[in-house]
Amino acid sequence: MEIVFIILIIVLFVLAFSDLIVGVSNDAVNFLNSAVGSRAAPLRTILIVAAAGVLVGATMSSGMMEIARKGIFHPEMFYFREILMLFLAVMITDVILLDTFNTFGLPTSTTVSIVFELLGAAVGISSLKLLGADKGLSELGNYINTEKAMMIIFGILLSVFIAFTVGAVIQYFARLAFSFHYKRNLKYAGAVWGGFAITAITYFILIKGAKSAAFMTSDVKEFIFNNTWGIIAASFVAWTLIMQLLHSLFKVNILKLIVMVGTFALAMAFAGNDLVNFIGVPIAGLKAYQIFSGSPGSDPETFPMTQLQGDVDTPTLILLFSGLVMMVTLWTSKKARSVIKTTVDLSRQDEGSERFGSTYLSRVIVRSARTISSQIGSVVPASLKTGIDKRFEPAPPQEKDDPNIKGLVPVASFDMIRASVTLVVASILIALGTSLKLPLSTTYVTFMVAMGTSLSDRAWGRESAVYRITGVFSVIGGWFLTALAAFTVSLIMAVIFYLGGFIAVIAMSLLAIFIVYRTYRHHKAQQAAKKEESEDVKSMREVARKTIRKNTESVYDLYTRTFKALFNEDNNKLWKISKKARKTDSAIKGVRDNVHQTIHALKTENVQNAHHYVQVCDYLREIAHNLAYIVQPALEHVDNNHKPLIAVQQEELNELLKRIDGFHDQMMNMIAQNDYADFDELIKNEVKINNYIESLRVNQIKRIKNSQVGTKNSVLFLALLNESKNMLLNAGNLMKSMRDFENPDSDA
Repeated sequence: MEIVFIILIIVLFVLAFSDLIVGVSNDAVNFLNSAVGSRAAPLRTILIVAAAGVLVGATMSSGMMEIARKGIFHPEMFYFREILMLFLAVMITDVILLDTFNTFGLPTSTTVSIVFELLGAAVGISSLKLLGADKGLSELGNYINTEKAMMIIFGILLSVFIAFTVGAVIQYFARLAFSFHYKRNLKYAGAVWGGFAITAITYFILIKGAKSAAFMTSDVKEFIFNNTWGIIAASFVAWTLIMQLLHSLFKVNILKLIVMVGTFALAMAFAGNDLVNFIGVPIAGLKAYQIFSGSPGSDPETFPMTQLQGDVDTPTLILLFSGLVMMVTLWTSKKARSVIKTTVDLSRQDEGSERFGSTYLSRVIVRSARTISSQIGSVVPASLKTGIDKRFEPAPPQEKDDPNIKGLVPVASFDMIRASVTLVVASILIALGTSLKLPLSTTYVTFMVAMGTSLSDRAWGRESAVYRITGVFSVIGGWFLTALAAFTVSLIMAVIFYLGGFIAVIAMSLLAIFIVYRTYRHHKAQQAAKKEESEDVKSMREVARKTIRKNTESVYDLYTRTFKALFNEDNNKLWKISKKARKTDSAIKGVRDNVHQTIHALKTENVQNAHHYVQVCDYLREIAHNLAYIVQPALEHVDNNHKPLIAVQQEELNELLKRIDGFHDQMMNMIAQNDYADFDELIKNEVKINNYIESLRVNQIKRIKNSQVGTKNSVLFLALLNESKNMLLNAGNLMKSMRDFENPDSDA
C-alpha cells in the first residue's frame, strides 16, 4: 500500500512541475507586457531581466503554503487518502485548465484557478463523506472555509474595478504632463517622475517581495514595517537625484530604466508569491505523506490530517528548482508569447486587424461614452479642450530593430510613458493590497491597469473601441469561466478519484498528458500558419504575390470540392467545406483589414501604386464572398434532402469545372512567374467561359419550360452559374490589379 502512495506523491510533483510550465506561460504577461509592448529593450534583454527577477523571487518565496493547506478547507476534517485524492484532482485540473487558456492566448489567474479547484475538490469529497454518513449537505460548512473563500472572491472582484479606474486616472494626468512628445519634457520632469516610479517599485519589492522572504530576520521585517514612510521619503529623494544625474551626465533613458526595473520587480513578485499556486499543493501533499508515514500501522482511510494545521516549510532546493523551471519556460514557451500578444493587441495605440468582433454590449457602451463625452465637451471651454487635445496628439510610431520582438510587436504598441505608468500603478496596487492583507490576483490587476491606461491614452478610438471592449469583456468572461470550470472539473475529478482510487488517478493523468499534447500540436499548427502569413519577405510585392496565391488556391480548391460533394449528395463533406470556407473568408478579411498597416509600412517609391494592392485585396474578398454564395446554397439543398441535379446538369457543371480549372492554372502561373505577358489571353479565356456559362443558363431555361426540373433545382443551378460568373469577373479584375501592381508601367 505504501508504494502506491509514494507513486501518487511522485505523480503529484510531476503534475506540479507541468503546472509550473503552463502557469508561467500564462502569468508571463503580468511582467512582460509593458516591456514588450513598448519595446523598451531587445527581447533577449527583457527575458534576462525577467528571468533574474523570477529566480530571485523563487528563492525569496515565503515558506508558508497556507492556501493549499488550510485556506479553503479544514484539513482536520479529512483523512489521508481523501486529502491525497483532493490534491491530485486539483493539480490535474489546473494543468488542463491553464494549458487550454494558453492555447487560445487568453490571460487568466493562477490564483483564482487554484482557489476554485481546491474549493471544488473539497466540496466534492466532503459531499461524498456526508452522503456516505447519511448526513445532510447543510454540514458542508464544517469542511469548507467559506469565510476565507468569499473574502478571496470579493477581493479579486474589487481589485478589477480599482485597477482599471486608478490606471486610467494616473495615465490621463501623466499624459497631460508629458504628452506623446515626451522627450523634450523629460529634461524638466523626468527625474521627478523617475524618482517617484523607482520609489514605488522599491516599496513594492520590499512589501511584496523581500519582506516575505524566509531569510529576512524578524528585526529587519519590523524595521521595514515601522519605518515604511521614512524609507519611501529617503528613496524618493535619492532616486530623484540619481535619475537627474543619469539623464544629465550619462544621457540614460530614464523611462527605459523604469520599465526594466518594474519588469524585474513584477517578475520577482510573481515568482515569490504566485509560486504557491503551483507547488503549494504538492508540498502540502508531501507533508501529509510524511505525517502519515510517521505513524506506522495507521489506516489511510481513517488517519486524520489534523497536523496540516501547523506550519509547513518549503525546501529551499524545491524553490530553487522551481525558479529554474520558470526561467527556462520564459525563454522557450511559445504559448506565453500568444498570451502576451493578446494583451498587447488590446492596448496598442495604433489601429489594425482586431482579434475580437463587435457585440451589442460593446456598441452600447461606446455609444453611451460618446454621448457623455459630447455633453462634457459642450461645457468645457474651447481653449482648454484644444490644449488637452494637443497633449494627446500621438507621435508617429518608431520601429525598433529586434527581430525577436518583431514577431510579437511589429512596431512599439505604446510608448514608454504608458509602459512605466502601467508598471508603477500595478506595483503600487499589488503592494498596497498585500500590506492590507487583501487577496488579489496579480494577473487581474496588471491586465486591468493596462486596459485603463490604454483607455485614457485614447488608444480605443472610434475605429477600434467596440472591438477592444469586446476583447476586454471576453478576457473578463474567461476569468469567470476559469472559476466555474476550475470548481466543476476539480469536483468531478475528486469524485472520480475518491471512487476509483489509484487506477482512476493514473488514467486521468494519462488523459491530461494527451490533452496537453493535443493542445500543443494545435497551437504549433496555429503558430506555423501565422508565421507563414507574417514571414519577413523582401518586399510588399512578394507579400501580395504569396498571399494571393495561397488564398486563391484555397478558394478554387473549395469551389471544386463543393461541386463534387453536391453531385454525390455528401452532406458531411459539404458541412466541412462550409466550415473551411468561413475560415478562408476570415483569413482573407484579415488581409483586407491589414491594408492600412501594409501601406503605412511601404517605402516611398512604392506608395504611388499602393492603390493597386488595395484593389487586389478587395477583389480577393469578393471572390471569397462568391465562394460562400456557392457553398451555402449547395449545403442547404443537400441538407434539406431536395432532389439531386440531373445527369445533364452534372455533365455541364463538370465541363465548367474543367474550364475554370484551366483558367485558374493560368492565373497561378502568371502570379508565380510574375509574368503578365499573356494577360490578354487570360481575359479572352474568361470571356469564353462566361459565354459558356450563358449557354448553360439558356439550357436551364429550356429545361424549366419543358418541366424537366423543379423549382429548387432551378434556384440552385442558376445560383451556381451566377456566382461562378461573378467569381470569374472578380478573378479577372484581380489579375489586372496584380499586373498593374507588379508592373506599374503597364497601368493604363
